[in-house]
Amino acid sequence: MNDMNLTLQEKRNARMGVFFLAISLAIVVFFALNTPAGLTTTFGLNPGAATNAPQLPDVPVPTASTIWSLAILTAFIGGWQLAKGFKNSNIALLFVVLIFVLAFLTWAARGQSMNFLGIVSASLLRAAPIAFGALSGILCERAGVVNIAIEGMMLSSAMVSVLVASMFRNYDALNPATGHPLFPDWFATIGRTLDSLNLSPAVPWYLLIGLLAGMLTGGLLAAFHAWLSIEFKVNQIISGTVINIFAMGMTSFISQRFLQPIQPLNGSGTFTSLPIPVLSSIPMVGPLLFENRFIIYLLFILVIAIHVMLFYTRWGLRTIAIGEHPKAADTLGVNVNRMRYINVIMGGVVAGIGGAYFTLGSVGRFNKGMTAGKGFIGLAAMIFGKWTPFGAFGSSMIFGFADALQQKLQIFSAQVPIPSEFLLMAPYIITMVVLAGVIGRATPPAADGVPYEKD
Repeated sequence: MNDMNLTLQEKRNARMGVFFLAISLAIVVFFALNTPAGLTTTFGLNPGAATNAPQLPDVPVPTASTIWSLAILTAFIGGWQLAKGFKNSNIALLFVVLIFVLAFLTWAARGQSMNFLGIVSASLLRAAPIAFGALSGILCERAGVVNIAIEGMMLSSAMVSVLVASMFRNYDALNPATGHPLFPDWFATIGRTLDSLNLSPAVPWYLLIGLLAGMLTGGLLAAFHAWLSIEFKVNQIISGTVINIFAMGMTSFISQRFLQPIQPLNGSGTFTSLPIPVLSSIPMVGPLLFENRFIIYLLFILVIAIHVMLFYTRWGLRTIAIGEHPKAADTLGVNVNRMRYINVIMGGVVAGIGGAYFTLGSVGRFNKGMTAGKGFIGLAAMIFGKWTPFGAFGSSMIFGFADALQQKLQIFSAQVPIPSEFLLMAPYIITMVVLAGVIGRATPPAADGVPYEKD
């Protein structure tokens, strides 16, 4: 058995080494040979918006020599992988991918400047809903329940959060005197009272109520999914698909029937940036991590909290146990079904925050189908991250970067002869590549998707 595992590892090392050499060749053929000598690429290290951090000078690099150096470095990594193999091939793969991206950016912005920090910041914003979906999937699948309904939970939460926040924000426009008698006078009285208290100018109270409504929506849909999957042993894929179809139909109907004709119901506003004193003044790191919106800070907290809870608490030990060997956990006194209910509902709440990000954390209004498959991409990020919070967050950043890059490269469309349609496909192409097993075999929890039958 050990000999077989060794042979498989050697084959994977060989394939990975050949892949790295192919990347090196691609850098030479597509970038280095198409770059005239004498050009300079300038990378900006400051965010595009106002910031508390000190301004850093731009970094100019010689375009051609930089690309050639990156190609040689990639070839060296590929040769080493073929000859000896790295202890962790996935780390080497990540490094090679970063080198390829840097070579591509250097070539795309040849003779011009590119705000590198701006791309990374945009990647974080676009990765946020994917990361919430991935964290939701981790909570569910670590407990042994497959949840492909994350997309529907996020879509429903996006609509409910903006609807509730808009109702509380625009209470004056919804009273009987304005021709929209949706709420009695006392509703406006409550709104004026809360406004007068000025509870949190940085984080408006109506946005917090909308966020809570979105979390509740995700939790309720997750509870329904858990009820079908655990109590009635319904196929978990079918149960999730039903929720996704219901969410798409329900949100489309409500949007067309109420949100579009009654504008005060679809204008919640958004969370604004909240700089953290002192930390936001750190060059590069400060604007990237400590000058963000409220929901982004929630994401950082959740990544750390779920990691600690999964691997350093009794709850985490029980969660992993029921996902790997529920019968053994049951014999030790763990209530398997109750733990699965708790985890799936928690996952739904996290998906609800991700849904609220699309509206309250981004555009302040709901549009039909605005989640655009981010829940499914979140599941791919979960697999890419090997069912770990930090791994899933890092994977989400890769997807977010691909999404942000296609927006940025529209500026350099004259220099980058790549159809915009192909760039729009980039996040989904990466999803297929990841699911095809580019990172090697990703092993889910042993009891994932298997209903538990108590003897």
